[in-house]
Amino acid sequence: MGQKFIVSLELELDTREAALSNNLEKTLHYGLISERVQSIVLEKSYDLLESLAEKIAETLLLEYPLLQGVKVRVDKPQAPIPLPFGTVAVEIYRSWHKVYLSLGSNLGEKTANLERAIQEISSLKHTSLCKKSSFLETEPFGYVEQDFFVNACIEVKTLLTAKELLASCLAIEEKMGRKRVIKWGPRNIDIDILFYDKEIYDEEDLVIPHPWIEERMFVLEPLCEIAPNYIHPILKKTIFMLKRGIEHETTV
Repeated sequence: MGQKFIVSLELELDTREAALSNNLEKTLHYGLISERVQSIVLEKSYDLLESLAEKIAETLLLEYPLLQGVKVRVDKPQAPIPLPFGTVAVEIYRSWHKVYLSLGSNLGEKTANLERAIQEISSLKHTSLCKKSSFLETEPFGYVEQDFFVNACIEVKTLLTAKELLASCLAIEEKMGRKRVIKWGPRNIDIDILFYDKEIYDEEDLVIPHPWIEERMFVLEPLCEIAPNYIHPILKKTIFMLKRGIEHETTV
């Protein structure tokens, strides 16, 4: 006889349209989801409750487009523990994340470099491209003795954590031959995470929102194309307002 698991789910989705229309197609079929979860539990053996919970969350988010987030709890009431206990359980919450990234290049085939980087990002595990700005030719920032840049911004949807996404972007830069020689110096590709949902990170290797966004027109202009009303979680201003602020300063 196999192991006994009890799986509990909390599904996060917009139920408004389904509620007003009384249309099952506008929501999730809980019976079918229950059957899908059962098939995940039965298809292979998991040594860790954590692994089973992750697999369930990942599968549901990938297979059900209406699902925005999911809380998964896996109980194992018959765990092999030689002490009295009620149950052993793991509970996780996973969701899709909206992320904005900035890309720039001023070496080689600049436009082709950006196109390749965007394709590489779109090909990351559980990541898809939602919006892409036009490509903008800009003057160099900081270290000015170098060629002009071509910049762009994109919006992606991903299941990756912020740190996983950062590691993936650094790997793409390395794969494309990025050399870090001079701060703000020439580069064939530069990929920065601007915003990750509304989250704020201040760690040694990860700072989000990206510093100095409000001072960089080469970021704000393409970003304003795809997300003019996005509110900076620290400055509490929209991207459009930040862009207008720089424009006002340059005309005074």
